[in-house]
Amino acid sequence: MQITKRNVGLTVDDSLMRVYVAAPEPKGQYPGILFYSDIYQLGRPITLLADRLAGYGYVVAAPEIFHRLEPIGAVIEPTDLGKMRGNDDARRTEIAEYDADAQAVLEWLKAEESVVVDKLGTFGFCIGGHLAFRAALQSYVKAAACCYPTGIHSGKLGRGVADTIQRVSEIQGEIFTLFGTLDPHVPPEGRQTILQALDQAGVRHKTLLYEANHTFMRDDGYRYDPEATDRAWGEIVEFLGRVFG
Repeated sequence: MQITKRNVGLTVDDSLMRVYVAAPEPKGQYPGILFYSDIYQLGRPITLLADRLAGYGYVVAAPEIFHRLEPIGAVIEPTDLGKMRGNDDARRTEIAEYDADAQAVLEWLKAEESVVVDKLGTFGFCIGGHLAFRAALQSYVKAAACCYPTGIHSGKLGRGVADTIQRVSEIQGEIFTLFGTLDPHVPPEGRQTILQALDQAGVRHKTLLYEANHTFMRDDGYRYDPEATDRAWGEIVEFLGRVFG
C-alpha cells in the first residue's frame, strides 16, 4: 500500500511538538497508531519504521519526544555523544509531560477523519516502548506493541520514578512485548517482572524473545538484526491485525 507523509504541529504546555504522520494513500478510514521513537528521535531509521507500518493500513503519528528541550526537527545521532544527549533529555523530561504528549497525539488521532475513532493503538521502541506501554493505560487504547521497552520494570522514565508497573490493571487493551536475550537494558528478571504484572492484572498479552541485542530493529547500527527484525514485523502486524479486526 502506498503512503503519504507530512508533519503537523501540536502545542503542549506552550511547547510546539512536531508530529510526523505517515498514512495510507487510498482514501478511507484506518486504525490510528501513536508511534514512539527511541532516545534519538525521528531520524530516518525510525521514520522508515513508521512508514512501513503505515503501509499495512494504519495512520501513524510519531511525536518528537524531547520537543521541550530540542529544536523542532532535531535528530540525535546514535553516537556516544548522541547517547549522552538523548539520555539526558530523557532524564530531564517530567513523567507528566510524557503523559500530556501522549494525550495530545491520541486526541489528534481521534479528530482525524481518516482514523477509526475506536481503533487506537500505540507502538514504540526502547524508551518509546515504555511510553507506548504507559499510553495504553488510557482505557480506549486497544493495542500496544512495545519493542524492547526500557524502564517499565524499574520505574526509570523521566524525572522521578514512573508508576507504570503499579498501574498495569488500568490497561483495557492488549499488549505485545518483544525482547532480546542479549539486551543489557532489560535483564531476564526485568522481563519477568513485566510479564508477571500483566498476568496478575489479567491483561491480555503476548511476548516474544529473540536472540538479539537492544535496538536490533534499527538498521543503522552494529546491533541491527535483519532476520529477527523481519520475524518481529510479521508477529507485530499479525497482532495488530487481529486486535483491530
